[in-house]
Amino acid sequence: MLKSDPSGRDGFTSNLGVIAAAAGSAIGLGNIWRFPYVAGENGGGAFLFIYLAFVLAIGIPVMLSEFTIGRSAQRNPIGAFLKLAPGKPWFLIGIFGVFAAFLILAFYAAVAGWTFEYVYQSLTNSFTGKTNQQLSDMFEGFRSGSIRPVLWFFVCMVLTAGIVMSGVSKGIEKYTKILMPVLLVILIILCVRAITLPGARDGLAFLFNPELSKITPETILKALGQAFFSLSIGMGTLITYGSYIRKQDNLGNTAVSVALADTFIAILAGVAIFPAVYALDFAKDIDGFTENVHEGLVFIILPELFQKMTGGYFFAVLFFLLLSVAAVTSTISVLEVVTAYFSEDLNMSRKKATIIAASSISVLGVFAAAAWSWFSGLTIAEMNVFALLEFTTANLLLPIGGFFIVIYVGWFMGKKNVRKELSNEGKLKARLLAVFMFLVRYIAPVAILLVFLNSIGALRFLTG
Repeated sequence: MLKSDPSGRDGFTSNLGVIAAAAGSAIGLGNIWRFPYVAGENGGGAFLFIYLAFVLAIGIPVMLSEFTIGRSAQRNPIGAFLKLAPGKPWFLIGIFGVFAAFLILAFYAAVAGWTFEYVYQSLTNSFTGKTNQQLSDMFEGFRSGSIRPVLWFFVCMVLTAGIVMSGVSKGIEKYTKILMPVLLVILIILCVRAITLPGARDGLAFLFNPELSKITPETILKALGQAFFSLSIGMGTLITYGSYIRKQDNLGNTAVSVALADTFIAILAGVAIFPAVYALDFAKDIDGFTENVHEGLVFIILPELFQKMTGGYFFAVLFFLLLSVAAVTSTISVLEVVTAYFSEDLNMSRKKATIIAASSISVLGVFAAAAWSWFSGLTIAEMNVFALLEFTTANLLLPIGGFFIVIYVGWFMGKKNVRKELSNEGKLKARLLAVFMFLVRYIAPVAILLVFLNSIGALRFLTG
């Protein structure tokens, strides 16, 4: 089958492979445990309604912008801008993306390691009989009083590197086409179980019945931020994956398919969690974890919830297996960004590039994985290494990268070049090109700028 580059450069061999890989990148831990919490904190159905609007109006155009840059240049994020805009400073956007990917994987693989630990804990039935406080102590003991977070971090990195080292078609595409259906099947099973619980209707009503009175400026910005960050925008992943897309594939349809898949999984996660939380009267407990929501909901509340469900052992194993699969499909895509740069611009073999990328990221990742134990005293601006990496990437690098990507496509790439790529050199009708250009020129930059200003606290005087 044809690859994305007639010169022999590795690439995706099918449109399904593109969608599976890109959706795998977008669908991560944030969809399954961040989305339900943010939706819960910001009005449920009201938040969901606004979130969907932003995915359509902002998320898809920005994703399509990255795909357009990647396929047009057939290069990694840095190489893409060096090729498309030689002699100009646009390559700095690519550097931002590769640097962001490097930092993200350092802490994200640590979180993935937590999910591996909890797959093990659920398999060994370690949650049975533990109270909420004991489960909290169990998590904190694991994170701050053992070497296991570091060991699981290396398990994740080795697994991720092994897949990436195999290449795009035989590694990333092959395994995401397996992992994504597995993720979907597990999530559907959990949804079926959740909605059959007595009293689950209240949870579904909370998620799908919008109460417009709960919409605030903060709700709108949170929905915009979730839509932006859940799609893996701004870190170079989609430019890299776009460079592997075949010239005959429809970029517009691909972007829509990936965004819809990502959104569908987020909604399914809400369906799997909210009915169970409400049916078993755990809704009040979520409010107590506003400071450490990810850990509170996933590693404390849900294990306690599973104990009270019929078949809870089975569903606990399934849930944490789901989290680990979601984590790995994302770590693969992030490592590929750095590997592609090392391989193409530094002229390394894929094997050597993967090993060096994974090894160098792991050096920093150890500090993140052991941020609550060995390096708990190492803080900057009152943040440990893990928190610092998360803040720097989510609040600074990703929105800055996304902002300049849409500025480049909207104002500097040229409408003629954009049309050429979106129409597959005239073979397709780019019916919505005018709408796309309007969104990336005027709407997306303003929206991303608002997310950025809000994330660094500059809009608190408006939303507070």
